[in-house]
Amino acid sequence: MNDAVKLNSIFTKLSKKKKPKLLGRGIGCGKGKTSGRGHKGQKARSGVSINGFEGGQQSIYTRLPKRGFKPIRKNLYSIFNVGDVQCLMEAKKIVKDSIIDKELLHKLGFIRSVKSKIKLLNKGKLREKFVFHVDFASEAAKRSVASVGGSVEILS
Repeated sequence: MNDAVKLNSIFTKLSKKKKPKLLGRGIGCGKGKTSGRGHKGQKARSGVSINGFEGGQQSIYTRLPKRGFKPIRKNLYSIFNVGDVQCLMEAKKIVKDSIIDKELLHKLGFIRSVKSKIKLLNKGKLREKFVFHVDFASEAAKRSVASVGGSVEILS
């Protein structure tokens, strides 16, 4: 019984491959004359693909509003507030008169990388003296730090 010929053992992979239907070879083949494209019209011509065409209905990309713009060379920076330093001081994660720089902020988890830029803003109140080494700082933040005796050094 094992010697019986089975269909799956007769055919090879090459013979299983279906050949494409020949088009435009006369009316006898079933796909002659217009080759299954119908008569005339835009879709009967060669090289036509109507992407986004919805049969006369307004297409989806014209129905939806144009929205937003994402600049390629946007300078991204991490925002760090003056009040955050005071919270760290109260949580005893930093000491008074310490230098707040990228390495410290990275170690505390405020920034992802030491290479990222930092901007100091004036949200919250600062009651202790600190020295800041940041890339950018608002004028209000500079005044706030200077009022308690600290300083802000802008890195280039």
